[in-house]
Amino acid sequence: MEIFRDVGIEEQVIAEATPHELMGDTVFCTAIAGEELGRIRTWGTHPARHADYELASASWNCDIPQNYLEPILVENATKRGTQTRFATEYLSLRQDADGVTARVRDRFTGQEYDIRAQYLIGADGARSRVAADVELPMRGELDIAGSLNITFTADLAEHVAHRPSVLYWVVQPGTNVGGIGTGAVRMVRPWNQWMIVSGYDVRGEPPVLDDAGATAIVRKLLGLPELDVEITGTSLWGNNEQYATRLQSGRVFCAGDSVHKHPPSNGLGSNTSVQDSYNLAWKLAAVLRGQAGERLLDSYTAERAPVAEQIVLRANKSGREFAQFFEALDIAEPGPEEQLLANMEQRKDATPDGAAKREALRRAMEVKDYEFNAHGVEMGQFYESGAVVPDGSPRPEPDRDPELYYQPSTVPGSRLPHAWVGDRSRRYSTHDLAPAGRFTLLTGITGQAWKDAADKVGHELGVPVEAVVIGPGREVTDLYFDWARLREVAEDGVLLVRPDKHIGWRAHRLPADPEAALRDALRAILAR
Repeated sequence: MEIFRDVGIEEQVIAEATPHELMGDTVFCTAIAGEELGRIRTWGTHPARHADYELASASWNCDIPQNYLEPILVENATKRGTQTRFATEYLSLRQDADGVTARVRDRFTGQEYDIRAQYLIGADGARSRVAADVELPMRGELDIAGSLNITFTADLAEHVAHRPSVLYWVVQPGTNVGGIGTGAVRMVRPWNQWMIVSGYDVRGEPPVLDDAGATAIVRKLLGLPELDVEITGTSLWGNNEQYATRLQSGRVFCAGDSVHKHPPSNGLGSNTSVQDSYNLAWKLAAVLRGQAGERLLDSYTAERAPVAEQIVLRANKSGREFAQFFEALDIAEPGPEEQLLANMEQRKDATPDGAAKREALRRAMEVKDYEFNAHGVEMGQFYESGAVVPDGSPRPEPDRDPELYYQPSTVPGSRLPHAWVGDRSRRYSTHDLAPAGRFTLLTGITGQAWKDAADKVGHELGVPVEAVVIGPGREVTDLYFDWARLREVAEDGVLLVRPDKHIGWRAHRLPADPEAALRDALRAILAR
């Protein structure tokens, strides 16, 4: 959402999305109309976590399915000059010293033709042919488990509107396809458009789902045998645990699911894909405009491959952490359905065993925080590459669990911390001061010399650089004095913010020759 804010589409996305406040009561139950096993306040909606999320960003998380997001992206890309060719199939590519030629087929006419470009980005999903053709090295496996989707419409407001969420987990031993035992009821639109995600044994024959079979699964998981249901779609997909260790080959880059393939746990898929694009776009633009050397493009792999690995492993670990939940209910091992249901009922017993089950269930629910409130994983990306100039400072030791909690920092490579600044008329995030189209220097009143340095060095290098002086009497002031606590440099020091909102370099104090210091930093970042 921060990136969408930067490119001017945040409000459009919010208008089509489920708002933050309706996302949070992730429910575990025996059926939507059945008994609850427990709830978790998720995605930062718990009062104890809400402040963490609010302090970290000017943007709130929200929930928008891909079929609602993509039209917004296509519309805005088209208005800005992009040509989109639908029904066009990629066939092959060949590279040379000056560019890439892609062979494609028009799927309506069957005509094959070439597209010539200076660079090519393969964003063609988990079965990426582009990544295969340029032989990007992969670690991990595909199709480690089978999943099925059923999309449907049904009015469930009576059962869920009082406990709003985008996700309801149903535990019914033996009732799902393949006897996996759980199903996710995923809200698409409150409270009448839904998707069920269930499992099947990928080692056997895939299930065949007609409307009658899909309706039976829906009614069973909902616990509403007479419910009026309209099935709108079914599909099968594989759970993957695979990531690329190199994201580029010559003039070909890959982004999104083509280089990090994982289940939807933690909600990291589209987020990470958008981040990939944001990281790569400004670098390609700088090279194409002659502002940077081609070695800048090598930083894409150096910066984003570690993120790909992290989120693939985290998402799959979150899926496996359900095992503790099943163990707490004593349903982890296969058995007769009647026995497994009886085991679940024992959590109600006024016995030592019942008390132990209840405590085990509480602990298992706490572990799921790592799937639903992993703020550090969501926000804490840190880059080390040739496009970051270190200042010798180590990353600060985390005060709290680094997966659950985001800790802001301005050590070069960190995401720019958010703070509210402005004047009596307007309020800005520090992110708003550093738009994607330029490099930005952030300094204080005694760092005024950085402004002159930015003008001179930017003109000399042909690179847009703007210095923003934060303080009373200037264009923006530190409204809540939060920025002074977050910047980690003296007032006359400076932060050089890259177009993707990561700190590229910083100076703790104003040096004798700020112009030379800034020139050296920019030349290093831009591989000049």
